[in-house]
Amino acid sequence: MSGSSVLFDAPGPRARRLSLISSIVTGVVIVAGLAWIVMTLAAPRESGGITLPGFFDPSRWDIFTDPVVWERILVVGVGGTLQAALTASVFAIALGMVFSLLRSSEIRWIRVPTAIVLEFFRGMPLLLMMLFILLVFSVPAFWAVVVALTLYNGALIGEALRAGLAALPRGQREAGLSLGMRPLQSKMLVEFPQAFRQMLPIIVAQLVVLLKDTSLGYIVGYVELMRVTLNNMASFFGNRYLFSLFVVTLVLYLIMNLSLSWFARWLSRRTASKSSGKRLDPDNPNQAMLLAEASAAARQSDQTGGMGGAI
Repeated sequence: MSGSSVLFDAPGPRARRLSLISSIVTGVVIVAGLAWIVMTLAAPRESGGITLPGFFDPSRWDIFTDPVVWERILVVGVGGTLQAALTASVFAIALGMVFSLLRSSEIRWIRVPTAIVLEFFRGMPLLLMMLFILLVFSVPAFWAVVVALTLYNGALIGEALRAGLAALPRGQREAGLSLGMRPLQSKMLVEFPQAFRQMLPIIVAQLVVLLKDTSLGYIVGYVELMRVTLNNMASFFGNRYLFSLFVVTLVLYLIMNLSLSWFARWLSRRTASKSSGKRLDPDNPNQAMLLAEASAAARQSDQTGGMGGAI
């Protein structure tokens, strides 16, 4: 049996012909749909007895030749979005680390309440959380957005880190304990760094979601990208420029999110190559000493276990 047909039989001439025809038909339908959308948007339209130009007409895009417009969009809009996202990201990662340690605790009265709190934050709608913080605690809109994003994403990051801790081999914890560490020391110094490195791509991907969720600050009055473009500027310049402002907002969000996604993929490859490339170097005195201590502790543990079995 050939390697190319292990999972399924190789397609015959008829199957290949049908696959080619279906691909061509699907491509033609997609191109025709896109062409129809572009033609519909570019066509003039009647509104209240007035003929309005198409959405691609230069008169709908002339405001973007003004540097003040770009200064307002980039400095106020993008700046507000990134400020809330960066602040919430730092707090969410720190809170996620605390949640993961409490959730993986061996003490039941710590582990169970933490699980209840995590489920509450994960199940509560993010917008409702923003409104609750804004109305009940009477904080500025910025902190309502940041605190809500911190609590929600901190709970998700905490669960990801807890899964990373649970996925580690049991020998990692035993190695730390064999060197004389306490359980908390072993978790903080041996297990947690490895779990954090393994879950780092997932954490960065969650930060992409956090960046997109800053747009909910539009509802609670926080001045971010969507509020600047689709609310303030659309009200000032009129609905004539609503589509162009929407396109610019979409492109800016795509640039920010795709840049962060690219960084997540790069970080994933970087951490994977580093973790796979690490080897114990017998010529390194520090690594040799740690290896010797671990071996001696393991032999002592075996001898103690053998004497206990004999008794």
